[in-house]
Amino acid sequence: MGLLETRNLVKSFGGVMAINDITLDLEEGDILGVIGPNGSGKSTFINLLTGIYRPDQGAIRFGGHDITGLPAHQVTRRGIARTFQNLRVFSNVSVLVNILIGQHTQIQNRLYHLFLTPLAARKREKAAEKKALGLLKMANLADRRDELAKSLPYGEQRLLEICRALASNPRLLMLDEPCAGMNPNEMDTLADFIRELRAKGHTILIIEHNMPFIMSLADRIVVLDAGRKFKDGPPEQIQNDPEVQDIYLGKEDDI
Repeated sequence: MGLLETRNLVKSFGGVMAINDITLDLEEGDILGVIGPNGSGKSTFINLLTGIYRPDQGAIRFGGHDITGLPAHQVTRRGIARTFQNLRVFSNVSVLVNILIGQHTQIQNRLYHLFLTPLAARKREKAAEKKALGLLKMANLADRRDELAKSLPYGEQRLLEICRALASNPRLLMLDEPCAGMNPNEMDTLADFIRELRAKGHTILIIEHNMPFIMSLADRIVVLDAGRKFKDGPPEQIQNDPEVQDIYLGKEDDI
């Protein structure tokens, strides 16, 4: 049994089939890459997995439990966190506060806790700050903790967004085109960070257009085309598949 399982997922919009009968499994500790041309259903697929959309048919199981159709906040509480293709950081608060916001599903402090059990509430706050600083240290952002998030270079804002997602203690991290807008040096830094996450046992699903990036990281690649799962295999196999080259990657000599 995989950590994440989808069975015969179907989703359409106004008669247009965006996701058509997708079944796949993701094992704990693996990195799964999802690729495909524009309009292949990648974004719709991740939105189904994270509760933004509800499937018309099919099932999603996570950690052995059916999460089909759960709203996004409940999916997050079950242990799935994500980032988005368009950068989403809280620009006008500090780097540290961005991470603390990401822990809101884990910190149980309420206003009445501050009055009834102030010592316990403060202890929880200190633990949250310690964890946040640990995540920032891993991303080499600890020395920027008090700076506004908008003051960071773009690549570091991407890392901050991932750290904020990690702050919710997810069992599965989903990254939607994390390389978008990055220069080559920033992509190298991101790749090293993802490798470190994998070494720590994180399970990651990555939707990405940058082929060298995803091929160097993923244990397995799923190719979507016109809403269907077109191919599924190790990076080397996918990279050298003539049918994949035809629909997405270009000629073999260009890879």
